[in-house]
Amino acid sequence: MSTREQIIEVCNRLFVYTDYREGDKLKAEVFAGQVLFDMSSMGAGAPATMTADAICQAWEEGFKGLDAVHHLAGNYLVTIREHDADVFCYANASHYKKNAQQGHTRGFVGSYRLHLSKGGDGWRIDRFKYELKYAEGNLELK
Repeated sequence: MSTREQIIEVCNRLFVYTDYREGDKLKAEVFAGQVLFDMSSMGAGAPATMTADAICQAWEEGFKGLDAVHHLAGNYLVTIREHDADVFCYANASHYKKNAQQGHTRGFVGSYRLHLSKGGDGWRIDRFKYELKYAEGNLELK
């Protein structure tokens, strides 16, 4: 694989492993040990440096009660340097809850700004920023 393909593969693994709730794979193959994590556009507080484990635990808690999570990403713009890279991409996320009474889905449309560094274990995400454009559907999934 080319360097660009390796980097995009890590980004795709981010979304697929998140959807299948494979935290161990996220920690082993996607995230660096420490990640500057920013989901402030979703109301998640100020950006903070978090461990990969803490991110996976937060997502596990956030997805409890959902029957499915699905991300679709594309329009990758990749800037590569010798040992680091920046990636911009669009992504849509759908959350599905079968027992919700006011609609079964909620959707999020936005973009990601990711920074990856290359180390002994390959390319890993060490900066993560989500920029929400809009949300729709049953946002509380009640």
